[in-house]
Amino acid sequence: MKNLQDLLVHEIKDLYSAETQLVEALPKMAKAATHPDLKAAFQSHLEETKMQLTRLEKVAEILGITPRSQEKCQGMKGLIEEGSRMIEEDADDEVKDAGLIGAAQRVEHYEIAGYGTASYFAQMLGNSEVADLLDQTLNEEKAADEKLNVIAKNKINELAL
Repeated sequence: MKNLQDLLVHEIKDLYSAETQLVEALPKMAKAATHPDLKAAFQSHLEETKMQLTRLEKVAEILGITPRSQEKCQGMKGLIEEGSRMIEEDADDEVKDAGLIGAAQRVEHYEIAGYGTASYFAQMLGNSEVADLLDQTLNEEKAADEKLNVIAKNKINELAL
């Protein structure tokens, strides 16, 4: 990488890999969740994640790149592995749901950091169209995190107690 543009391209490819992995993981999390609100949140975020992939493809088109990379996003891979271990955990349903929320929120925080960084790079490079598209997803990731927080605080954690 020689400049900020190269770094932005790297970030977009990394985010695309992360979202692609998440599309595969979310159905497993939804299946493992027992609380109906949590199950619905995972299913809803799956559809949102598919739209985010489409948005990243639009960003890649604007940048004149392919969003696919030979490299797999290792950060998301690790977070998904942690979530998979929670799915396999021998725990009461409510405790497992609380653990799934924790795993999902770590994913959301990772994505928030990635989209925030990429959006700022795009702004610095004067590419407001790309920044706006990335900001849309950033806002969705923040909303997903908040939704999980509300489910945890108002329902699941109390049941797990």
